[in-house]
Amino acid sequence: MRKPDELIIDIAALVESGQSSQMSLTVVTDGAVITGRLAPESMWRQRVSEVLTGSAQLGEFSRVFDTPAKREGPPTHLHFHLARILQGVVGIPETGGMYRVAIEDISAWTVGDFSYSDH
Repeated sequence: MRKPDELIIDIAALVESGQSSQMSLTVVTDGAVITGRLAPESMWRQRVSEVLTGSAQLGEFSRVFDTPAKREGPPTHLHFHLARILQGVVGIPETGGMYRVAIEDISAWTVGDFSYSDH
């Protein structure tokens, strides 16, 4: 098991404490490049719950995300919203998605999000 980067833990803790969703970050995890904005876990859970509630097939799962996190101590995950997985010149999904990434699985990161174009 890798030792998580203290800087990324500090960034995650600051996002959590400030309840801000303005920090853009790009990470590499298990070969995937994910770029987008970080959100506090509570905000991320609320948004996922809203999306699931609006689904006829998945509405019952929204309750899982309505419960608060049961963690104490430093953050263990990053919660991305408006995020994309970068593959070549394409970002998936185009509209941005909601991703949860374990901090211990991040092998590289940079501040800011990458943009891409179809040109």
